[in-house]
Amino acid sequence: MVAGAWRRLHRLLPRTLRGRFVLIMITGVLSAQLASYAIWTAQARASRLEQLDELSRNVAYSVASTVRFFRSLPHDYRHIVLDQLRSMGGTRFFVSINDHRIPVEEIGQGREQALVVGNFRRILGEELGIRDARVEFSRAETLRLLNNEVLLHDLPPRWGQHSLLMEPLSPPILVVQLALAPQEWLYVATLLPVPELFAGGRWLAGDRLFAVLIVLLTVVGLSWLGIRGVTRPLAKLAGAARQLGDDLDAPPLPERGPRETRETTRAFNRMQERIRAQVEERERLFAAISHDLKTPITRLRLRAEMLDDPHQRERFCASLDELDLLVKGALASVKGLDLHEAVVAVDVVALLEALAAELRLQGGEVVVTGTAAPLPAKPLALKRCLGNLLENAVFYGGRAEVRLADGPEALAITLRDHGPGIPEAQRERVFEPFVRLEPSRSRHTGGSGLGLGIARHIVRAQGGSLTLANHPVGGLVVRLSLPRRDGPGGR
Repeated sequence: MVAGAWRRLHRLLPRTLRGRFVLIMITGVLSAQLASYAIWTAQARASRLEQLDELSRNVAYSVASTVRFFRSLPHDYRHIVLDQLRSMGGTRFFVSINDHRIPVEEIGQGREQALVVGNFRRILGEELGIRDARVEFSRAETLRLLNNEVLLHDLPPRWGQHSLLMEPLSPPILVVQLALAPQEWLYVATLLPVPELFAGGRWLAGDRLFAVLIVLLTVVGLSWLGIRGVTRPLAKLAGAARQLGDDLDAPPLPERGPRETRETTRAFNRMQERIRAQVEERERLFAAISHDLKTPITRLRLRAEMLDDPHQRERFCASLDELDLLVKGALASVKGLDLHEAVVAVDVVALLEALAAELRLQGGEVVVTGTAAPLPAKPLALKRCLGNLLENAVFYGGRAEVRLADGPEALAITLRDHGPGIPEAQRERVFEPFVRLEPSRSRHTGGSGLGLGIARHIVRAQGGSLTLANHPVGGLVVRLSLPRRDGPGGR
């Protein structure tokens, strides 16, 4: 389970080093921002609760004084005092005496509401001995007053309704109702001037989210520029590594960037120089061997001609011919795998038509269908590759059908002959040097078993692939995929 989840997570990661660096930066910045903001929010809420505790206790003592004052008034004077207070205005409380408890649409919630209600009940109990007071929070839009339950906004301004409004903040209104006598309820409403008192859960508000995004974009943007400068030499190094098999004579990469990048580039340049020296040494070795073998083979051929026995002379000359063919095949193999040819735009269709015309003169039949844009490749190497494949197809099947399917990423070439095909168990073996599956085929009939091996090596050197398969109705199908690159000699 854990391994499967890890594999699925790994598939979601960016494929490039630059993308992973950016993902790490985004994750790190977001984690740091969210952690710091969570700590700040917790501290701010604790400070806010402390301020709310002190404010609510002060208001509770004021409400207790107001209740004590009205309880001390004679019953007949209470409405007179209320009318005077409403006419004077300026009071911080809206007070009324109603014949029933006015329903309130409660909006309080959380620790803030519990703290305020607890302070009011405790202080009213200590100061007045009142234990059953109703302490609730309401919005100004839904607050109802007086016996007829009129809305706050419907009261005339002279009644002091402005004392309960604080536009545009609209803090919650605290409503305290307690029974003075049967069918006599004292109603006290006052502002608790704490904006967004019950918005504590919205700790990631719009302005805060905007600040987080600004910081994130700034850090990621600057990091992207820095990471791009660091990874650019690595991208060039990766491109040079992909082109190493095509162009060993390319100039060395400039050793720039951080120390690790410079050391990696320096090691790559040294590796390229060593490979180039080894390839040149191999070519010199094969050339020397082929040159040195030609002289003794020629001397042996002259001596064979002097033999008296015609049968022995014929057998001896046949062995010398076979040896000479092997030497020429080995030398041709080295030349065919030469890596020092420049990459140019090759017209593959024209190249195939030229090869087909040569084979038609020898009695073979080759049909080419499809079109293709010029392909960046080594022209002589590509010609040798396609020539070997067409010669094999004509030799074994007498007829070859070539189909081209061009695409933005690669050129696909399919060659089919009408010969016996190749058993599946032998399809890899035919790429080995000097391997020929036809037992009756002698070296005098053409070929030394190097053609398919050279063809696949040339295709792989260009970053492509070559596969073999038998056709359902007979014959061998060779499929080539040749990738398109940026341009000749480009890295």
